[in-house]
Parts: sequence; C-alpha cells; structure tokens
Amino acid sequence: MTTEQLINQIKIKKSFLTIGLDVDLNKIPKHLLETEDPIFEFNKAIIDATHHLCVAYKPNTAFYEAYGLKGWKALEKTITYLNNNYSEIFTIADAKRGDIGNTSTMYAKAFLEDLAFDSVTVAPYMGKDSVEPFLAFKNKHTILLALTSNQGAFDFQTKLIDGKEVYKQVLETSKNWENSENLMYVVGATKAEYLTEIRNIIPNSFLLVPGVGAQGGSLKEVCKYGMTENIGLLINSSRGIIYASNGVDFAEAAAESAKTLQQEMETILNAQ
Repeated sequence: MTTEQLINQIKIKKSFLTIGLDVDLNKIPKHLLETEDPIFEFNKAIIDATHHLCVAYKPNTAFYEAYGLKGWKALEKTITYLNNNYSEIFTIADAKRGDIGNTSTMYAKAFLEDLAFDSVTVAPYMGKDSVEPFLAFKNKHTILLALTSNQGAFDFQTKLIDGKEVYKQVLETSKNWENSENLMYVVGATKAEYLTEIRNIIPNSFLLVPGVGAQGGSLKEVCKYGMTENIGLLINSSRGIIYASNGVDFAEAAAESAKTLQQEMETILNAQ
C-alpha cells in the first residue's frame, strides 16, 4: 500500500485508528478455547466487527511467537485473511526487528514478502545498514522506533549527546538513508509534548502512535501537536478495544470501543 492510498482510506473512513491484535489466550473469551485455532478465530471476529472503523491492524508478533508453531500459523492466517478480504487495510507487523546486513534482509523478507505485511517496526540502534534492507522493498514501509511510550524510553532516547537528544539524532540521521521516503516513526502518545519538535524535523512523515487509552495518552493532545495536512498519524489502541469484553459479545464490544475512538477522530478531522 502506498502512502497516498493510506491517506485516501483515512479520508474515506474518517478514521486514523490502528487496532493492535495482541492476543493473550488468558484474556480471550473462554468459548473460543474450544476451537481449533482460538487466536485466529478471535482475530477474525475482531476484524469482521471493526474493519470499517479503522485503517490499520497491528499484530505484535511476540503474542504469536509465544505459542510456537501454532501461534505463527495463526499470525499467517490472520494476515492472509486481511489481505484476501480487506485489502484496503494497512497492515503492520509489530516485530521490532533490526540486525546487520543479510540478517535484516531475511527479517524484511519474512514480514514484507512471505507474510505480505505492508510495514514492519524496526529498532534503529544498529544504524543504517540494519534498516536499509527493510527500506528496499517497493511500496512497503519501515516504522522506526523513535520516542516510545514506555517509562524506560528516558533511559536512552532522551539522553543528550553533543547537546542533542538521541531520538532527534535518530530522526535526523534516518532522513538521509536510501529510500527514506518509506520511513514512518513510532512516537508514544505519552510523549505528546515532544511532538512539536519532532514535526520540525520530520514535518510530513507518518507517525505510529501507541499509548492512547490504557497507557494514558491523550488523542486530542497528539492531534494538536502531531497532525499534518495529510493527517500523518496512525493512533494505535489494543487492549482498550480487543478486550472490551471477554464474553460472547466480545466482537460487538470491540466495535463499540473502536467506534468511540473513530467518532472522536472524525470530529477532529472535520475541524481541520
């Protein structure tokens, strides 16, 4: 999916919502545990109930890898279901990969080619040659960790080196990498006060913003300081949507939760 196609979907749906598919078998409705593939059945129901309210889904791969081969199969079935039935949806493999040379190439191939995700999250710590292999895939996007929503972000990301915070150096340096037009960035909603300076460095790039809802981030604050003419934001919500209920009505409850966020987004977009 191109950036232009993503922007078009945001305008059509009046939504820039991303739903995180972080499936924990201890939290999903008990009746699904009796099915052959509980993870996929849960995802399928959530997707069918919410696809018209969001523009992206983001499975965190740890929640699939934890269940071994069965979990990986469920992830494969989930992305195949999305690509076959809801091709207008932007898909994000939240894998946080990043390694040198051929290793990054293989990671990129796994998620962007074999599983056919539209994008993958990547850690920038090992630098240019660990990220450019992901950027080499046409019409695919690399979402670089810049300023994350967790408390530990302050351990390194905001430290000063030669008078400049590390996360700013990541942003500025990455702009010079090959195919950098395919870069997006992760910026946590709990760090909304940093968005003005971030936009000074990357005024037009899309930001994937986790942390709205359960982690306490404010949608209005993120939009106030982070939104661009082409929206430029993908707001992620996971637990607040997919675990809105653990009963047989879980999919309907997820849709209601997603609709609440989508309507807030529509109001913001209409006010632009």
